[in-house]
Amino acid sequence: MQLSSCYLFKGLSESQLNHLISIGNETAIQAGQWLFREGEDTQQIYIIKEGAVEMLTTVDAIELPITILRSPGDCFGASALVEPYTYSLSARSVEDGTLLAIKRADVEKLIKQDHELGCIVQANIARHFLERLKETRQELKIHFKTIFKSMHH
Repeated sequence: MQLSSCYLFKGLSESQLNHLISIGNETAIQAGQWLFREGEDTQQIYIIKEGAVEMLTTVDAIELPITILRSPGDCFGASALVEPYTYSLSARSVEDGTLLAIKRADVEKLIKQDHELGCIVQANIARHFLERLKETRQELKIHFKTIFKSMHH
């Protein structure tokens, strides 16, 4: 499994990656299956072994697609490792496949045993969310520019 391609686990040693794999559970998914919904309490993080998962957000009770993850090693559900431990998006399988699911409690236990792993994972989470914040800021600038132009024409 390409766990090292998951942004959460970049920079971990082969031994650390193997330990993470050993605490995970392979889970079969079917097309159309909801894995979790935006706002639900987080339980685990997921890594794609095979298949595809669509990430969605809800606006005025309408599910809007954000992206589709389909590469082995793509991961999602990192909110499970960050307080307040609620999913920030919804996840739905778009094709049959297999995920590696790792429970938050098991990751936390591993982090207490291996502080280096914890520091690397937390730094990766911070880097990921900072990138998302930058992307969101750029999108807002585009929207504000459009609104500003329409107000002055």
